[in-house]
Amino acid sequence: MNIRTRKLIGTIVLLVIAIVWSLTAMAIAQAPVIADSKWLQVIYYVVAGLGWVLPAMPVVTWMSRPDPQ
Repeated sequence: MNIRTRKLIGTIVLLVIAIVWSLTAMAIAQAPVIADSKWLQVIYYVVAGLGWVLPAMPVVTWMSRPDPQ
């Protein structure tokens, strides 16, 4: 598979990850435990905002591999 194809597939996968992650994060943020505490909201939104990077890193690494010679 050449790099252009990997980048196309990786872009679609990253979009799906971002959409699913954000919708899930919004649903969890409505939990009464988080919604009642400002400090838990701050911590939660920092963790949820940065957390999508972990599943995205392998996709980006796979996308940027050079073509085999």
